[in-house]
Amino acid sequence: MHEHGMSGVMWHPTLPPTFLRVIDWHPQPIPIIVIVAAFGLVLYLFCVWLLHRRGVRWPISRLIWWTLGIATVILVDGTALNGYGMALFSMHMIQHMILSMLSPILLVLGAPITLMLRVLPAGSGRWNARRVILAIVHSPVMRVLTNPVVTTLLFLMSLYGLYFTPAFDWLMSTMWGHNLMFIHFVAIGMLYFWNIFGVDPSPRTSSKRKVRIDPTVVQVFEIVATVPFHAFFGIVVMMSTTLLTDFYHMPMWGIDPLDDQFLGGGIAWAFTEIPTLIMLGVLVLKWQRSDERLSRRLDRQAARDGDATLRDYNAYLASLAEADQRDRRHRA
Repeated sequence: MHEHGMSGVMWHPTLPPTFLRVIDWHPQPIPIIVIVAAFGLVLYLFCVWLLHRRGVRWPISRLIWWTLGIATVILVDGTALNGYGMALFSMHMIQHMILSMLSPILLVLGAPITLMLRVLPAGSGRWNARRVILAIVHSPVMRVLTNPVVTTLLFLMSLYGLYFTPAFDWLMSTMWGHNLMFIHFVAIGMLYFWNIFGVDPSPRTSSKRKVRIDPTVVQVFEIVATVPFHAFFGIVVMMSTTLLTDFYHMPMWGIDPLDDQFLGGGIAWAFTEIPTLIMLGVLVLKWQRSDERLSRRLDRQAARDGDATLRDYNAYLASLAEADQRDRRHRA
């Protein structure tokens, strides 16, 4: 174990990385994020259990998504990958990509806000817990933070604002800064993907504006907008002939820091495709289910009223045809 210029308690590997060594269970001496993630899973399971006791069904798919999201967070911080991320830029970039572009997607699909709203009682008081959550979700601050332009900028600043400024060296210099950076990745990622998938209530879904842009267009814009910026970031890192950070300045295990930085840029570039495919797949499935629900609703309505809508439409067409015939007779 060596400090490698770190202040605070951090574990560092002494052997060169292999797949088995990287994924070996090895939490930091103070596993802050592992504890928070484990608490999040326990709380989620407890809420699902409460719903089950009430006879309310919670989709198993959402439980699976949330569990997988928590598992990816623990994978990053509870294994030796965290220690290797302190020694190699490429390993750190794997952590960054997982925490900012994979874990948030899985966690958002777990619909934690919806789960809390279903568990908490509506109550009669003005400021019960359920109403407080809704007030926060629909507050003016959240309306600003969930604006597509704002979320996109915040998401991209996690790359450009971190690695092209002294912020990265400063955060990596302490254990607390290191953990704060990881929490930031997950938080910004969840804010970004929260509105793209629209699983939980958000300020956008409650907008009262009369003129609204099709939410599908906004979602596609947010997905597509960040792809070229991620690719450009990866290319810049790969083409750089100097180190972007002073933190990884010493060769580890005979690995040249510049070569490792090139690998890290390639990881940032290639990893973009994974969440993009997941996002597009989820949206296509969501649109398909929405069409199916609409079709079933129309079928039920037709069964109730004897397809009155179709009869009214046919009557409307017949009236147009009759008016056209009268007009022709009048002209003749």
